[in-house]
Amino acid sequence: MTALIAGLRAQCGGPRDGALLRFSLGNALFGEGKTAEAAEELRRAVAFDPAYSAAWKLLGKACLAMDDRAAAAEAWRQGIAAAGQRGDKQAEKEMTVFLRRLA
Repeated sequence: MTALIAGLRAQCGGPRDGALLRFSLGNALFGEGKTAEAAEELRRAVAFDPAYSAAWKLLGKACLAMDDRAAAAEAWRQGIAAAGQRGDKQAEKEMTVFLRRLA
């Protein structure tokens, strides 16, 4: 486990715990190929903030990396809705493309 992941995990459950921390941890885990752990943290991120489109996008990628196409599609659908609510057009476009490629 890298120092970054250890440092992020140490903050979980503390006063700084939240969507950004869980997204950062999920992103670091995903970068190391720990896709199941990454997906778990990304699910926590969107539980903290269901409108966090970047977390939905990465969650979809993590699910796809685990060959769970249904979960990837669902994450991207929810991410598209979240991005639409926030006006995040770029994330909305990217996830729409990912979803189309999946089909």
